[in-house]
Amino acid sequence: MFHEYDVIVVGAGHAGCEAAAAAATMGSKVLLATMNMNTIAQMSCNPAMGGVAKGQIVREIDALGGLSGIISDKSMIQFRMLNKSKGPAMWSPRTQNDRMRFAEEWRLALEKIPNLDFWQEMVVGILVEQDKVVGVKTTMGIEIRAKSVILTNGTFLNGLIHIGEKQFGGGRTGEKAATGITEQLIELGFEAGRMKTGTPPRIDGRSLDYSKMEEQKGDEHPSKFSFSDTKPLERQRSCFITYTNHEVHETLQTGFDRSPMFNGRIQGVGPRYCPSIEDKINRFSERERHQIFVEPEGWNTIEIYVNGFSTSLPEDVQYKALRQITGFENAKMFRPGYAIEYDYFPPTQLGLTLETKLVKNLYFAGQINGTTGYEEAACQGLIAGINAHHNVHGLDSFILKRSQAYIGVLIDDLINKGTNEPYRMFTSRAEFRILLRQDNADIRLTELGHSIGLASDGRLNNVLDKKNDTARLLNDIKQKKVTPELVNDQLHTLNTATIKEKVSIHQLLKRPEIHMHQIKSFDQEVETYLDKYSKDVLEQAEILIKYENYIEKEKQLVDKIEGLENYKIKEDFDYDQVSALSSEAKEKLKKIRPVTIGQASRISGVSPADISVIMVYLGK
Repeated sequence: MFHEYDVIVVGAGHAGCEAAAAAATMGSKVLLATMNMNTIAQMSCNPAMGGVAKGQIVREIDALGGLSGIISDKSMIQFRMLNKSKGPAMWSPRTQNDRMRFAEEWRLALEKIPNLDFWQEMVVGILVEQDKVVGVKTTMGIEIRAKSVILTNGTFLNGLIHIGEKQFGGGRTGEKAATGITEQLIELGFEAGRMKTGTPPRIDGRSLDYSKMEEQKGDEHPSKFSFSDTKPLERQRSCFITYTNHEVHETLQTGFDRSPMFNGRIQGVGPRYCPSIEDKINRFSERERHQIFVEPEGWNTIEIYVNGFSTSLPEDVQYKALRQITGFENAKMFRPGYAIEYDYFPPTQLGLTLETKLVKNLYFAGQINGTTGYEEAACQGLIAGINAHHNVHGLDSFILKRSQAYIGVLIDDLINKGTNEPYRMFTSRAEFRILLRQDNADIRLTELGHSIGLASDGRLNNVLDKKNDTARLLNDIKQKKVTPELVNDQLHTLNTATIKEKVSIHQLLKRPEIHMHQIKSFDQEVETYLDKYSKDVLEQAEILIKYENYIEKEKQLVDKIEGLENYKIKEDFDYDQVSALSSEAKEKLKKIRPVTIGQASRISGVSPADISVIMVYLGK
């Protein structure tokens, strides 16, 4: 019935979809196994993609040739570029999406890939021979052979849903948990743990009074995620903002004695940066109110996602408290919020390719590694899919450095530091964030994506044109000068110093008060010239001019640090023979098995003194 596959991907969430699409597009014969074909790429939590640092990840996925950016663009109902008041390293794209269209677009995109097959059934175990994975086993006892397997099980591994004092098995509301895999992996020697996450109640939008809330519109000139030819929005749906109050908090507190989070029934660690509403009012008792985002689930549906009200309190307490929120006085609930506990495997058990150290050709991606968020899962799936394909076909490992991408930062953090709480990406985690901006993800990564057969020729040509146009524009701007008579009136209006002699446009653009669109108004000839360039090229040139010194300093720091990355450590290096190493360093180094001095320096518990000792020992 089944021939041997190159890659089997278990789970069809964001990680699984990207993994299957990447491996199949690059030429592997792939099987995507899911418990339910109707829930492929389902947005289990909020109907949105991107946000701070997460938006950069989606753009990086797109630049490499992944599909999350394209799918997000095709299904978005609102676009916002967050943090525009800050520097460009902080600018983060975010889309509000139509939940049903998002899943539909993903399924349609996957079905167009010739090398990709589907199978609907629960996978209950992997087939292992001589410490190497050789396939999977399903609930019906079917054994399907493969050269590599990628596990992307999300919250389904022994998933347990909590609503007040009620608890029942499930990976999502209305869907059963996945069993068997955790127990087998533990028998094979893997370390496992428990984490939790939560989701808010869903509400009938017809029952809300939006006139009492603050409207949150999309950007006036919406952009998009993908560097391809997807279309920006011509119309958008608004979100709304309201707030909790003292009465809401008092009502919620009446259910604390029945809360699984406070009475000890939930053992897993929850996401620090996305706490439940009961956790917020408990930890921040001095706060009189908390912000609630009212997010539509799509273009035509009446269902509303209540962002900021994640909870596992009893449903009657949820309902009563919701109706005390401004604008929610007559709210009708579709389904209550809940918490879910699930198994994960500490990611220090993986290599930088996301292949496990204990079982060859077995990869983990997504929440199984202790991360949270669609974007974090999707980028892991992409990297696992690429590396599974490369492994099967005898190609070099594909590893992104911390200086190349947020994806590189995320995986490096997971492998070297591990995580004991759901890991979420932030711009602050990246030491080179001025280089890792959302606007230049294509310049950083598309040539790399094309070289491995993932990004198309058209993508490559577009990025080469962008690089060439930007270089040409920067050169011309340095040559083009303007006179005091031409620009001093405008400079005075912009509250910036006037000039006494000719200066280049390049010099003017270095001033924080002056932007490219204002330069256009200085001179008709300049405006005509600049109009020849695309918005992306103009933005790229302005950022490179304004942040030239900062960018150069980061590049110098990258060069300095990458010297450590060139010092390789043999896989079988015996740390016990280095007597000057601390006991903690020996323990961590033997567990992680870093491949370079640079990687070793980022492991928690390994001090600079330990690194010096190793370098002396290696004769470096």
